[in-house]
Amino acid sequence: MKQKSGKERPERPKRERKKKITKVKTEKPKRQTNRYIKALRRLILLGLAGAVILLGINFFVIAAGNKYIVTPEQAAEKQADCILVLGAGVAGVNNAPSPMLVDRLLQGVKLYELGASNRLLMSGDHGRENYDEVNTMKQFAIDQGIPSNNIFMDHAGFSTYESMYRARDIFKAKKIIIVTQKYHLFRAVYIARHMGLEAWGVPSDPRAYGGQEYRAAREVLARDKDFFFVIFKPKPTYLGDAIPVNGDGDLTNDKN
Repeated sequence: MKQKSGKERPERPKRERKKKITKVKTEKPKRQTNRYIKALRRLILLGLAGAVILLGINFFVIAAGNKYIVTPEQAAEKQADCILVLGAGVAGVNNAPSPMLVDRLLQGVKLYELGASNRLLMSGDHGRENYDEVNTMKQFAIDQGIPSNNIFMDHAGFSTYESMYRARDIFKAKKIIIVTQKYHLFRAVYIARHMGLEAWGVPSDPRAYGGQEYRAAREVLARDKDFFFVIFKPKPTYLGDAIPVNGDGDLTNDKN
């Protein structure tokens, strides 16, 4: 019998090695795809959990604030230190009040006339020389027959949280009636109560306003933000010397 030469040895082991290498190459993309899918699922679950938390806080603030929303007649029985009217937009060179602000001011004047308080505190943004909510608000009330010295201006009420903080620390109010639109009132009352103020809210919603859907959506995030603000209580942009709200409102005047 003829003996097989070394050149004729079977190549089977070499082919098996090639198959193994090919198998590894085809499985690697599958493992990477599975990792991406798992990571995506985790992100979706985290997003859903975050949304549930944010919406939960939102509804909690609404429910907590709603307990202290009253009618003008009920507010008149509270004998508050002041009626706090929150600023809204003004426009043009004359800083004309927006429809929302007009309605807040009319409600504030009505509460004053009903005897809810003999002091009005106008809190808004006057952080720029050419943008002035509070002087517009005060002049509106004066035009309605309210004495100037009974109207205070908070020139640094840059946010709802800052308005409440300053009402307590600068204007030394303890019991207040807050006036704004109802969607905003839940948060305003919630903040005030958690800042230690005895606060009630009176809504001013006699009509519909353009862009309300956007404001309502933004308010959800604002409620979540202020939920944490009243826990950690950061200081407002400005504080300063006390101007008690039971004194002379003309001390807050910045114009002749």
